[in-house]
Amino acid sequence: MKKLFYILLFLIISGWNCSGQGDATGKTVPEKEILDRAFETYREKQITDRRFKHKDIVPLIRKRKAKGGLSVKELGTSVEGRSIYQLTCGKGKTRVMLWSQMHGDESTATMALFDIFNFLEGQNDGFDDLRNRILENTSLYFIPMLNPDGAEKFRRRNSYDFDLNRDAVRTAAPESGILRGARERENPDFGFNLHDQSIYYNVSGTSNPATISVLAPAFNEAREVNDVRKRAMQVIVGMDHLLQQYIPQGVGKYNDAFEPRAFGDNFQKWGTSTILIESGGYRDDPEKQYIRKLNFVAILNALSEIASGNYTKYDTEEYFSIPDNDSKLTGLLIKNITVERAGKTYMTDISLKKGDGPARVSDLGDLSVFYGYEEFDATGYTWMPGKVYEKIYPSPADVYPDEAISILKKGYAAVRVSSLPGEDRPADLPVLLLQGKEEISPELFIGRNGHFFLARDGKPVYAVADGKLLKL
Repeated sequence: MKKLFYILLFLIISGWNCSGQGDATGKTVPEKEILDRAFETYREKQITDRRFKHKDIVPLIRKRKAKGGLSVKELGTSVEGRSIYQLTCGKGKTRVMLWSQMHGDESTATMALFDIFNFLEGQNDGFDDLRNRILENTSLYFIPMLNPDGAEKFRRRNSYDFDLNRDAVRTAAPESGILRGARERENPDFGFNLHDQSIYYNVSGTSNPATISVLAPAFNEAREVNDVRKRAMQVIVGMDHLLQQYIPQGVGKYNDAFEPRAFGDNFQKWGTSTILIESGGYRDDPEKQYIRKLNFVAILNALSEIASGNYTKYDTEEYFSIPDNDSKLTGLLIKNITVERAGKTYMTDISLKKGDGPARVSDLGDLSVFYGYEEFDATGYTWMPGKVYEKIYPSPADVYPDEAISILKKGYAAVRVSSLPGEDRPADLPVLLLQGKEEISPELFIGRNGHFFLARDGKPVYAVADGKLLKL
């Protein structure tokens, strides 16, 4: 019995509890293993990729209204008449507002919010300590899709072609007025401003993508730190401690230049400690499903620390030590390749980036200060534009992958098809598809399509196919 007493005494002194563990500072945080299991248990299976629309999430919201889980309220409608909802839960005195998809094509956090909704409605599952800590000590207000019209077309701006994040003061768009009205009505202590950023941001001084970027926005031009902004910084430090376990050196700090029209800056100015989360890129995660998980665990961790008050023990100096974002990352970076042009040769590096459309050459010249998701030293290779295959195919579906590889090996970078309906275009076809009298350019220039060859002795050795390097 005496031995058991000392074991229990040691566990109590060392800060152990069933739902969390002490970090290096002795603060209780949710265990990574618990957060991992929670995500796998409560991931919303109806959302599997980042391109979804208002009509896809409305049933997931309305079922909660019918079940009586999270309370649901329609705050108003978008320019085109789509409903904008607020979901609410918790009974604590600390009020937290979270809003996502202010920009219609920034949907990563929206996915995570629906996972969090499922988690908050669970019970008797081994996660009750974490869940109850949040629900008993905070009141949560979620606006999961602020710009449904932008989401419909998967574009940044709303139907007025406004950037809603530059409309916090004037609130000329109905969506902006809805968010500002919610803030004035609920008067949250904390706010989470959830966005996506370019996948080509890197963590300053490294080749690592800035997979998650964070910011406690400035509330004035001088970028001063008052108590409101300090609290946001402290919450961010706790998030960073957790995220480093998932993405070591993968967290960047967003630029804190004051933007007087932006919601985050104004929420901070109006007294709400505001945390910006920007979801960037991660290798081999084009649909941002791993980054969705990072949002889930980071937000739940932050809500737990807000609920317990543990965030107050973090030093703001740690916030300032988080490395900055930089913009030195590209998709494929080809170094030191020789180009022949008008009887002369020169050496260049080639940067290729792929957005939601096809890959393009994004930069040329000395790119030695840049990094690539994929890099290749092409010393000894010559740039080759490739030719157009003489056979005309009825449709993309008639170009089989094995045949396309055979065509590439012969130095053909493109094939012609009679019809080119977008929905039939194979995503993994390694040749450029042309229609009619389209030609492939024999020149290398910024904006050129990402299909060409790296050759030796006049023979293609590598193909660059839509920005990806293939050895032939």
